[in-house]
Amino acid sequence: MATIQKQKQITLRGSAQIVSEFFDFSINSILFQRGIYPPEDFKVVKRYGLNLLVNADYAVQNYLKQIMSQVQKWIQAKQISKLVLVVTSLETREVVERWQFNIQLEEPTATSISAVATTTAAFKKPVAAAMKTEKEINNEIAAIMRQITASVSFLPMMTEPCTFNVLTYTDKNAEVPATWIDSDAKLITKNAEQVRLRSFSTSVHKVDALVAYRLDDE
Repeated sequence: MATIQKQKQITLRGSAQIVSEFFDFSINSILFQRGIYPPEDFKVVKRYGLNLLVNADYAVQNYLKQIMSQVQKWIQAKQISKLVLVVTSLETREVVERWQFNIQLEEPTATSISAVATTTAAFKKPVAAAMKTEKEINNEIAAIMRQITASVSFLPMMTEPCTFNVLTYTDKNAEVPATWIDSDAKLITKNAEQVRLRSFSTSVHKVDALVAYRLDDE
């Protein structure tokens, strides 16, 4: 008798948690790699099979926790399409880097709807539904985290103190907390280049990433 091992179906809520956690680790990694805060402000955390650096300052942790809590709600409500980390010069207020993460809701495929084995005729092997495993998702996320770490090889060196902001692109009907304010797109206005990074999928959401940066004047 043929048997199959059932995979745990990833729900919309579970996918929203995975994506928001990815954003949290990505932002922390970028803050470290780009020197927004000194190295001593970070601690090592094991995730996705990697040693990741997370800012240990309470104020920064609390700020990001509030953002990710709200972002997770918007993802679950299908009301957010993009999250952007903007790095800005403290002195000139010009945008020097813009890390953009696009969020797409994936359409369910015939093989992702059910985990029940089926047969099309007698004596044929049963066909099990294909679903993404946690390991597969973590491997895809780990590849992006490695790219963020390697970004110092092509991004211009930070020569001035910078700060950061997080932008979200939400539906016009989304409920926005009073602590959030409207903003312009914070685009890089001159000498802009961009590099597309890898993407990952939970089978519910697909997230792709790119970084735009300002080239120094010749």
